[in-house]
Amino acid sequence: MQCEVQTGDLLGVTADLAVLLYAEDESLPSAVAALCEPEDTTGRWQSQTLIYPRGALPARRLLLIGMGKRSAITADTVRQAAALAVRYAKDAKVATFYLGYNGNPPLTPAVFGQAFAEGSVLGAYRYTRYKSDAEEQPTQKAVLQAATDADEAAAGVRRGQTIALATAFARDLANGPGNDVTPAFLGQTALALGERYGMKTMVLDKAQLIEQGFGGILAVGQGSANEPRFIVMEYGSPDQGPPICLVGKGITFDTGGISIKPAEKMDDMKMDMSGAAAVFGAMQAVAELQLPLYVVGIVCAAENMPSATAYRPGDIIRTLSGKTVEVLNTDAEGRIVLADGLFYAQRYQPAAIVDLATLTGAIMIALGPHAIGMMGNNQELANRLIAAGEATAERVWQLPLWDEYRDAMKSEIADLKNTGGRYGGAITAAGFLAAFVGDYPWAHLDIAGTAWVEKPNRTYQSRGATGVGVRLLVELLQGYVGQQS
Repeated sequence: MQCEVQTGDLLGVTADLAVLLYAEDESLPSAVAALCEPEDTTGRWQSQTLIYPRGALPARRLLLIGMGKRSAITADTVRQAAALAVRYAKDAKVATFYLGYNGNPPLTPAVFGQAFAEGSVLGAYRYTRYKSDAEEQPTQKAVLQAATDADEAAAGVRRGQTIALATAFARDLANGPGNDVTPAFLGQTALALGERYGMKTMVLDKAQLIEQGFGGILAVGQGSANEPRFIVMEYGSPDQGPPICLVGKGITFDTGGISIKPAEKMDDMKMDMSGAAAVFGAMQAVAELQLPLYVVGIVCAAENMPSATAYRPGDIIRTLSGKTVEVLNTDAEGRIVLADGLFYAQRYQPAAIVDLATLTGAIMIALGPHAIGMMGNNQELANRLIAAGEATAERVWQLPLWDEYRDAMKSEIADLKNTGGRYGGAITAAGFLAAFVGDYPWAHLDIAGTAWVEKPNRTYQSRGATGVGVRLLVELLQGYVGQQS
């Protein structure tokens, strides 16, 4: 999908398809109103009316999309409307469509342009890499018709397209099958990303993990023929001040190990590396946008399999930090690999640490598919993430992390145990992670409920991976521009 901006009146454009967005409390232009019945143009959110102007307007088709009340229109409303337009254009086999707003848009040109591009690119996304009969689709073009401030709108479109492509990159990684997307593949992907953007990249293999004492990642990965990797990508330099560290859970396939999962829906566990995918996508976006920041992306990659060499319930493992962990459930493996990644992040003396993980089923019970669960030790960082979530519609909901939750993870025979029981499971998991971040500002994002969807709840989603976290992280990082020193 290619997105552009053009100056002028949408109703004067000669095109196969023009798309007009309008609010329910706004009057349509007289030239449009004359072509339809009043009851067909209510302006209700996501209502669609297709008009064939037959020469009354230059466009062959005019699609009206209702936006609801003007006061309720947000960037996500525009994002979803653009995706609806893409979907119609694809079904109608229209290569290029033009989209504009009825009168003055309720958002700034830059915000409107960014949302338009994100919705267009993500709405066009489909994962067809392994379909042998898939035809190569011609590149679609979405043109934003801006009456004024075209330069500002164009800047927003460029930014939105960059972020959306990074989100699509994350979707591709998470949608990829476990037989291809292995820890080694993630390592190769990181090296390619580093070469493309001039990032300093390090990938540790099994021998190096053993030498350096990454006991958490090694334990989780020891049952698999696909050996684990620890990946670090650095954008920017220490001259810019303490970095923001992004840490992603990269379990490329999760059977649960010896504590094996039910067979039903186990195929979804190829997406248990969605936290890592979000870190990859965010690092690409940061590099493409050339944000003046020092950002470190850390990925803990392993495959959790049952075998004669797999780690067992009852095992005690020593993590990179030196802390020991009593394993009570091998399916609580994400927190074990993250323990090594979070402790490693402390080496950078970071301004902030944010980890993303499909960590618990408990967060899905608590929040469903509509919000990311957030816990942490720093309210300023939490507030930044809440604001970023509202701006991107990748919303986060803060849960408490009182000492009682941390205490629930103490073991009688080791420093920690890897599960605190059924109740408050998402929070006690965060209590476990808190033992490895020191005093640095830290937020844990449990994306288990939002990382993939069976039935999309937004028009710019498709079945499978959502790429959640990429847009959220980029918005968060943008807030640090000019503040690192």
